[in-house]
Amino acid sequence: MTNKRLWAEYPTWQEAEKAWDEGAEKVSKTNPLKVLKTLPSMPGMTEETAKNLKWKSLQWMIAKDEGWAVTKHVLKRPFTHLWRYLKSIFKKKSFVRDGDFYLYGINTVAQFTQLLDRDDALLVVGFSYCEKPHECPSGRFTDGCIHDPEHPVCRQCFIGKAVNSLTNERSIPLFIPTIHYISKKIFEIIEANPGKKVLFIITACEMTLEMFGDWGVMSGVQGIGVRLDGRICNTMRAFELSETGIKPGLTVVLEGTQQRILDLLKYWSLKQAK
Repeated sequence: MTNKRLWAEYPTWQEAEKAWDEGAEKVSKTNPLKVLKTLPSMPGMTEETAKNLKWKSLQWMIAKDEGWAVTKHVLKRPFTHLWRYLKSIFKKKSFVRDGDFYLYGINTVAQFTQLLDRDDALLVVGFSYCEKPHECPSGRFTDGCIHDPEHPVCRQCFIGKAVNSLTNERSIPLFIPTIHYISKKIFEIIEANPGKKVLFIITACEMTLEMFGDWGVMSGVQGIGVRLDGRICNTMRAFELSETGIKPGLTVVLEGTQQRILDLLKYWSLKQAK
């Protein structure tokens, strides 16, 4: 992450957020993004797509695992991972839903904030590439993001705002092009940080949150998946195309949900400042 973070330039969260929002409003008048922030919602998964999602997930993860990149991590602790996976797949759902928040390994948001209080907590904050603006200076189907507060596109992007609010300590932002990318990264983070409690807040479409929750449970992490709105994937074909970078539509985190995320990041930031 770049060291140039707007929040670090202000003594309080409130002042930093006010400065960000005022700057975003200013550049939106001179350099407006092509797509409005509020997009027409698409219907959720089709009835056909919703069938046998756990089986479709397993097939996808195995068939598309190039070089066995994810499988190699799973096999480092085969019995532990298999036991967690089996316990999860035999449940009807791998998550508890709270509005646009999908809770994995926890039952309430309050439980998540309690986990953030832990001195060994490490927070992964991930964003799906499909919510990047079309004008993104880093490109959309990439794991890059400059989140430069002086760049007019970054300043209008919720990803830019969220990442600029993160502390450098114990915070790991990720920009996610594929499900295998984030799976591999989560395993790598766990293995590189023994003794740490890895937590996450990750945005994704409803279909992805439904399909791959069991894999998050398998890894042993706990956290919140955030449902995206807008031009989401709601069929397997749309998902398959999205995983190869074919995603002309834009997804968004709804405004109320954005605030819920920022409230958690604020809690985390203030915890680090103590």
